Formats: sequence, structure tokens, C-alpha cells
Amino acid sequence: MTAALRTFGLDLPDYPWEAMAPYLAKASEHPGGAVNLSIGTPVDPTPAIIQDALTAAANAPGYPTVHGTPALRDAIAGWFERRRGVSGLDPRNIMPTVGSKELVAWLPLLLGLKPGDIVVRPKVAYPTYDIGATFGGVTSVATDNLDELDDAVRSRVRLIWVNSPGNPTGSVRDVESLRALVVQARELGAVVASDECYAELGWGDWDVQRGGQPVPSILDPRVAGGSHEGLLAVYSLSKQSNVAGYRAAFVAGDPALMPNLVNSRKHAGMIVPFPVQEAMRVALGDDTHVEAQKDLYRARREQLVPALRGFGLEIKDSDAGLYLWSSAGEGTWDTVARLADRGIVVGPGVFYGEAGNGFVRVALTGSDERIGAAVERLS
Repeated sequence: MTAALRTFGLDLPDYPWEAMAPYLAKASEHPGGAVNLSIGTPVDPTPAIIQDALTAAANAPGYPTVHGTPALRDAIAGWFERRRGVSGLDPRNIMPTVGSKELVAWLPLLLGLKPGDIVVRPKVAYPTYDIGATFGGVTSVATDNLDELDDAVRSRVRLIWVNSPGNPTGSVRDVESLRALVVQARELGAVVASDECYAELGWGDWDVQRGGQPVPSILDPRVAGGSHEGLLAVYSLSKQSNVAGYRAAFVAGDPALMPNLVNSRKHAGMIVPFPVQEAMRVALGDDTHVEAQKDLYRARREQLVPALRGFGLEIKDSDAGLYLWSSAGEGTWDTVARLADRGIVVGPGVFYGEAGNGFVRVALTGSDERIGAAVERLS
């Protein structure tokens, strides 16, 4: 029986963050403890308006709807128009998800991809895109440009993941870049799924509150060309609203794809709890808390950038999102070790693909006190 049981289980890589244990231990020896800037989990309080909405909806004895309440889907459509420049989105083509990671991991399977099909993901990317391909029994290919693929590979592409703003790089794809990708994908008959969960956190030219332009969505009419055919936008409230613990996200787009996604999730029991749906509805109608949280991240970013540069790191991309994609011109683990000696824990770039070697990801998700400690230690 024991030998038989060994044949079960998916052949997945070890969870990469286990490799950070010795560096976290080293950093913890520093006077004042470790400053952990390796993981992008929010640390600031969930806004009271969202907590109150969750509490008010706590009496929820019945099963929630997989498709989402009409009120929630109306709120998401309104948010797309107000914040993302996507007007006229039909609420029927929207569905809440149990966080965005869940959808990233299961989308190839939910779309019905078959062995031999290819999922394209960015060269430097969140590992779950590859895990989703494994769950679906298909192949993943890393590229930021479909022209790099030969015709035999291109003909098998069925799903293209876009991550803009990117994790970990913070890079942003402009309207022209996204539009060209949509045209290519439609020629191939492939779906474009755009992971946009950092879209409210643009900096520099993308900082709306400082006169910049909004980060474009894949559903933006300038990108989509008047049709959402083959397009899915994925968004999470975790970062903008400090609700990572709520698992609150949604997907919107192609009217032909959405009914099957809803139906598949009904069978699988993938349902966002009703109190969380209500919290999402309220959060998406309130822009004040989003901008206040962005102000906190902007201030932390403005402290960390010069401190990291003073330590000898060059910051690449990092035009949006919660991370500073940095390199000291040495191996990733050398930089991780040197920072751990200063009591600072960062994310190794190698966790995000071979192209991430030589880089580290420094998160802005530390309290003001911890960010201040990091700045002091770097100097």
C-alpha cells in the first residue's frame, strides 16, 4: 500500500520561499529584529468602512451565488468605468473570485486547455502562472514577445498571461503594446488574461494623483478595439484595500467565455462568501481609502529608493506596484545575504524565473517604523 501511494500527487516544485529560512534567521539576529521586505502582504489596517460592511453582512445562512450578487457586479462595472476607463461593461460578464491567485492557478483548466496547448507567461513572473499550466496538463512558455516564438510553437498558444503592472518587476505595458498583443492573440485564436492587481499603484508617469496617466487595462477600448472577445481582466482588492485576508478579487471580459467559467465554478464550489462580496461592493465604491493607502506606499517608496541606491543597488523598471526590482550586479543570493547581514530580508529574483537572476525584489509592505529601520540600516 505504501509503495502504491507514492505514485499519487502532482509533480510540483518545492514551494520556493522555504529556501529563505536561513536568511530570515540571520536577519532576525540584528538588533531590533528583522525587517522583512520579502513578501508583498499588506501590513496596514483594513479600512473601517470595509470591516463594517463585512460585519453588517455576517448573517449569511444561505449559499452565496457563484456569479456574484447583481449589486456587486454593478459596483465592479462602475469601478471599471470610473477608475480604468472601461465604460459600458455588462455586469453579466463579471464574476468574483477567491482572490486572484486562485484564478491564475486554475484558469487553464477552466478554459478547457488540452495537452499540447501552450500557455505564455512573462519572462520574469509570479510562479503561479507555471503552476496553473501544470494543473491544466499543458505547457508554459516564457516570453514577453510572441515574435520570439517559432511558427510551430505559436500555433499551439491558447492562453497568454499579461501582468501589468508586473510582479516582481513593476513594469507597465502601454496602450500600444497591449493593443499589438491583442491583435496577435486574436490572429492565433488565443485568450489574453491580464493580471492587473497593482493597477492603482502607478508611480512617476503612471501616478494619477501626481498628474500621470492611468495604467491601461486589457479591456480599455483603445486596447480592445471595441470588443472584449478573447480578453479577460483579473483584479484583486488585496493591495489597494488591505484585504488580502478576505480573498477578494474578480474577473471580467469576454461574454462568450464568462458563462462557462461561471458554470465550471458552480460545479467545483468555487464561491466567494456573501459577507466578502458585500465588503468588496462597498470597497469598490470608495476611492478615498485607496488613495490614502497609496499615499502611504508613495512615502515609503520615496524613503527606500535613495537608501537602496546608496547601498549600491540599481533600480530597474519599478514604474508601478509594491516592489523595487533591484540589482547590485552580482548573484541574487549574494545580494540577499548582504542585506540579511543588515537585518533586511528581500525576495530573490531567481524565484521569478531564470531572467530574474541577479535581481532582488524589495517590497514596500513594511510599517513606517520598519521602513525607517531599513533606511537606517542601509545607510
